[in-house]
Amino acid sequence: MNQNREMLAIKNLHACINEKEILKGIELTIRPGEIHAIMGPNGSGKSTLANILAGREYCQVTQGSIMFENQNVLTMAPEERAQRGIFLAFQYPVEIPGVNNAYFLKAALNAQRQSLHEAELDAVDFLELAKIKLKELHMDESILQRSVNEGFSGGEKKKNEILQLVMLNPKLAILDETDSGLDIDALKIVAAGINAWKKADRSVLMVTHYQRLLDYITPDYIHVLIQGKIVKTGGKNLALELEQKGYGNLDSLQLTAMHEQRQ
Repeated sequence: MNQNREMLAIKNLHACINEKEILKGIELTIRPGEIHAIMGPNGSGKSTLANILAGREYCQVTQGSIMFENQNVLTMAPEERAQRGIFLAFQYPVEIPGVNNAYFLKAALNAQRQSLHEAELDAVDFLELAKIKLKELHMDESILQRSVNEGFSGGEKKKNEILQLVMLNPKLAILDETDSGLDIDALKIVAAGINAWKKADRSVLMVTHYQRLLDYITPDYIHVLIQGKIVKTGGKNLALELEQKGYGNLDSLQLTAMHEQRQ
């Protein structure tokens, strides 16, 4: 890990949705090679944070800054963020009827390569690369001819997101409840794909409710988000503590939540 260079730096981030304040001063730094997990109860702002990083327009930033490799993320359109290496795996992957996976992935990959002034892949080279990645993920090649997520099971949608991840090969992967709705076999496949993709210059920000994903993807840091603020940070054992005691039984979290409610 690079302990000096910051890949992502979030400072005093405040944000609202429909004029309701959701994030209330997020501070978070991610360096190359690190895996960070965000945990917290429903409604705490976890998915809002993920969507802001990806540039979803319904989330309005009212204060603070987000820097990605020393560039101001908040001035970038969503497609520019993606081209620079920020990837979001959605909590609820979108269906795109009539557009098959092969066409979608090839267009996305070549748009990325064009932005980096790299030669685009032709159909043969793309298919060769896609088959290699599918084999690594233990996925059937027939998925390339299916419409993007249309008629997919929950597990198939999440595996398809990981296929997009390994094909696009971003610098920062934001995984918004990637474990949601997965049975144990699908969870192992998804986790194995993420672990195979992650290297010293690539980082992960995972949003999750449960400790079980962290059995397969070991985080360097776990952050607890409650009522729009990160109130506790620790190592992987913090997830076990949360699993055993819940959020309300940690004294520091209780005091923070009570303080927020009084304000």
